[in-house]
Amino acid sequence: MAGHSKFKNIMHRKGRQDAVRSKLFSRFSKEITVAAKMGDPDPDKNPRLRLAVQNAKAQSMPKDNIARAIAKSQAGEGADYTEIRYEGYGPGGTAIIVEVLTDNKNRSAANVRSYFTKYGGSMGETGSVSFMFDRVGELVYKPEAGDADTVMEAGIEGGADDVESDEDGHTIICAFEDLSDVSKALEEALCEAESVKIIWKPQNLVEVNEEKAGTIMKLMDALEDDDDVQNVFSNFDISEEIMAKLG
Repeated sequence: MAGHSKFKNIMHRKGRQDAVRSKLFSRFSKEITVAAKMGDPDPDKNPRLRLAVQNAKAQSMPKDNIARAIAKSQAGEGADYTEIRYEGYGPGGTAIIVEVLTDNKNRSAANVRSYFTKYGGSMGETGSVSFMFDRVGELVYKPEAGDADTVMEAGIEGGADDVESDEDGHTIICAFEDLSDVSKALEEALCEAESVKIIWKPQNLVEVNEEKAGTIMKLMDALEDDDDVQNVFSNFDISEEIMAKLG
């Protein structure tokens, strides 16, 4: 898959987001509560909940926090969250998809719109940019999961569509409806993945210059810092040289 290695930069510095641990755990708790409310509270009987718990554990979220999030869903406590997808354009004609879990739709819409406006972007209607992306499943493994050939073989046998390996680890792509089955197969063949999620993968990348890159990263940071935002995806391509300059 040409350009897939570049896609790691397109996940908008998730490492930066993950560094803010309390915020990360809050997002996991939201997803776990929503998944448990929508289906069975038993992760083995609820694929979405299973993936949410798996990702939380991979980031060392305490078991007690996970249990509380599931219990909250069954006790009818906490807010009723609504899932919303916002779409729009960022600087340089880049396309952006923002996934939100919110208890206040008006607040979320106003906040997301303000970020786009502040950093030279514009909000669009639902479907205005998502046609430029593919909805797929993504599994990420650390390097120690195995060598490239081992992971490639496991991915093919497990039903994956693509596998890419480098010094940072292994990224496996599959059809989103197959994610639960592929995850189970790979867990048996390799180990538990570092992350398992459904993503919007861009069909093509848009190269941006240094000036636009700085503004785009500020927009990404603003979106990711919002408590209602769960995920942000885009199709921008920033060179390693420019990323180094941006720090």
